[in-house]
Amino acid sequence: MNVLDLARTQFAVTGSLHFLFVVLTLGLAPLIAIMHTRYAVTGKPVHERVTRFWGQIYVINYALGILTGLVMEFQFGMNWSGLSHYAGDIFGAPLAIETLGAFFLESTFLGLWIFGWHRLPKWLHVACIWVVTLTAYASAFWIMVANSFLQNPAGAVERDGHLVLTDFGALLTNPALTMALPHVLGAGLWTGGFVMMGASAYQLFRRTAEREFFTSSLRTGVITSLVGSLITVGFGYAQFFAVETVQPGKFDDGGLAGLGLGFMILIGELLNLLIVLVLAPTVYWLPRWRWTHPVMMAITPLPFVAAILGWLARESGRQPWLINGKLTVADAMSPGLTSGMVTLSLIAFGGVLALLAVIDYVLIARTVRRGPTAVTLGADAPADPTERAHALSH
Repeated sequence: MNVLDLARTQFAVTGSLHFLFVVLTLGLAPLIAIMHTRYAVTGKPVHERVTRFWGQIYVINYALGILTGLVMEFQFGMNWSGLSHYAGDIFGAPLAIETLGAFFLESTFLGLWIFGWHRLPKWLHVACIWVVTLTAYASAFWIMVANSFLQNPAGAVERDGHLVLTDFGALLTNPALTMALPHVLGAGLWTGGFVMMGASAYQLFRRTAEREFFTSSLRTGVITSLVGSLITVGFGYAQFFAVETVQPGKFDDGGLAGLGLGFMILIGELLNLLIVLVLAPTVYWLPRWRWTHPVMMAITPLPFVAAILGWLARESGRQPWLINGKLTVADAMSPGLTSGMVTLSLIAFGGVLALLAVIDYVLIARTVRRGPTAVTLGADAPADPTERAHALSH
């Protein structure tokens, strides 16, 4: 491969691996906020245990996801300085807002939530996790604003060799954004629901002593998957009409864009039919049907696969443009790059992100395998007597 293909491959690899963390974060955050609210309203220890268990999985994924996001930032400066020179005033603004106004707030309030167990007032503690959820969605919004600008540079004109923003409202109402954002948020719910469903099925298949705990979690996962699936599929098809207005023929070339779109639709439709016609109608009985548990475990990774395929289709479909109709990928590359330099950074970044993904999986799998009694999040003063006895015995 030449240096251009290597740089594109590097961004595809690192972007795909980073998105694995993002889509799960977007899915779990609102579920944990709802669980914590339910605990605050009822005061029942079982709801605290549910919140802490799934909250610990969320924290693991979030912490490692931050590290993968840093690599994405490095790449813009290293490989794509042409983009910064030509459109940095516009493209960089949503990224800066996301970093300063959403990401920092999200991290701050997540820290307050993590260390606020048994310390903060009850409703202030609940408010922290809702702020985390809202800022996570705000982060997704601003990232999609920036990405949609690349798909359709709305509200911008070229002056003196670079793009200038003339209509901020057009940037926020970009046709490439309005249907894509709900699609991404729905995919997050879909993914979070599948992870909850698959993890609970694993514990139930092992005949766990925490049967009531994971029965409730499995049913929550199925219902969440149903909601996420309907949103994802519905807005996914709605995107086609929006895309045709700004990027006609985007998926007609039969290349990577068409291939990724074809397999994404296949996976999405099969899972949607499975949820709507099989899992949701039998959600009450599923925890007792042990033969279904291996199936639910096996399909858990599929929403991640579909999400990556959809991202590849969206990005590769506008080639050879980086900013559609304005700036080619070749012109956006940093000058002076060599194949050796990009290959080295591809191996380094790809290796680090792949390692983080493996660590993420191992830590989450270990948390699931150990169950709620081994959770450390908020464990300073466990409210459940069985947890207190377990802590004392160890």
